[in-house]
Amino acid sequence: MSIVRITTVTLISQEVADASALSYAANAISDFPSAEQLIGIQSDGNKLIAVSLYESQEAMDKADAARDKRMANPDIISMESVVGTVRLNHTN
Repeated sequence: MSIVRITTVTLISQEVADASALSYAANAISDFPSAEQLIGIQSDGNKLIAVSLYESQEAMDKADAARDKRMANPDIISMESVVGTVRLNHTN
């Protein structure tokens, strides 16, 4: 089974969130090459949610340096992550 990390970040403004979302969309594939699937969501204007699926804990651990760099953004007001085992991953 795959492992998933869901991270919710609240930024100081919608403009900062817009720029961060664009940066994530442009760079996430190269920044997180060990990910099986990446989903980026913008919600409530200044809130970003990243859903990252990995084949194993080791694959997720490989992404930690890039994640830490992205989370060092001084414009982040709050950040929360949850990690769990994927029980369903359906696509049409």
